[in-house]
Amino acid sequence: MAERRELYRSPNGDCWFLGRDPSDGRAIVVHEANRPSGGKVSCIDVVDFLSHSSHAPEGQALLRLIGTLVEVPPYAARP
Repeated sequence: MAERRELYRSPNGDCWFLGRDPSDGRAIVVHEANRPSGGKVSCIDVVDFLSHSSHAPEGQALLRLIGTLVEVPPYAARP
């Protein structure tokens, strides 16, 4: 997977990326375990990832990234 954006790197070296599934273009989260843990790479659908990790640092990083996609001032009045 060539196109991906780093979301979060944990103190132990695990890393999470936002990417696209090359087979269908859907958004996925790619987790690369640190080398001592085997360096295994796994992919998970964004919705599934957030349903399990929204309060973890890597989930919060994804939510912050999603929040940058809209330009709304903090506490803006809603129509």
